[in-house]
Amino acid sequence: MDGPSVRADLHNHTFYSNDSITSPQRFVMECQRRGIDRPAVTDHNTIKGALAVKEIAPFPVIIGEEVRSESGEILGLFLSEEVPAGRPAEETMARIKEQGGLVGVPHPFDQLRSPLLFDSLMALLHQVDFIEGFNARVTFRKDNRRAMDFAREHGIAVTAASDSHSPGEVGRAWLEMPDFDDAQSFLASLPMGQVRGGVSSPLIHFVSRWSVLRRKLGWKPV
Repeated sequence: MDGPSVRADLHNHTFYSNDSITSPQRFVMECQRRGIDRPAVTDHNTIKGALAVKEIAPFPVIIGEEVRSESGEILGLFLSEEVPAGRPAEETMARIKEQGGLVGVPHPFDQLRSPLLFDSLMALLHQVDFIEGFNARVTFRKDNRRAMDFAREHGIAVTAASDSHSPGEVGRAWLEMPDFDDAQSFLASLPMGQVRGGVSSPLIHFVSRWSVLRRKLGWKPV
C-alpha cells in the first residue's frame, strides 16, 4: 500500500439511532482511543448523529445514513441531505446518488437482521458502489464470508465496519486503506483496503434492546 494509510470504520451509530447508547462526544473519544481516523456515522434514517460528530471531531467524518427502504437496509455515505425511509430501494439509491453519495449494502446476508432483499440486491446491483464484506455485529461468521464471496464474484469493492451501537464496539473492525478526501478518492482507495479487527460478542445485541426499551420509557438524547 503506497502512501499514508488510514483506519476507516465505515458503519457506526450514535444515540440518534433508537438502538444505540453512544453519544457523539463518547464516539469521538473512542475513535481517538482506538486509532480510528476516518469513521462513518450512519444512524438509522437520519444524518443528525453524523452532523453532531462532525461538528466536534478533530478528524474527518463521513456523513452517512443507514436507510430502511421498502426492501431492506441501504447504506449511504458522503451525504449532504437526509434520505427518507420507507421508499422503494431504487428510489432510495437514486436519492443517495443524486447528492453525490455512495450506495452500499450493509450486512447483506445477515440471518438475524434486515438485509436488502436478495431479489432487490440483484436487480439494483449496477447501482451498488460497495458491499459490506465484514460487519463486526454479524453473529454467524459464515454470513460475513458469504458477503465477501458475493462481492468478489460480482467485482464489487468491500468495506469493513464495527456497526457499533455502544462505546465498547467502536473500532472493533475497520478497513486499512490509502487516505482519501471525498467520495471519488474513497472509491479509488477501496480496492487497496485490507480488513482488520474481529467480530463482537453476540451479547452486545442486548445493549441495543436496552436502548430501545429506555426510549419507550421516555428517554431522549440530550
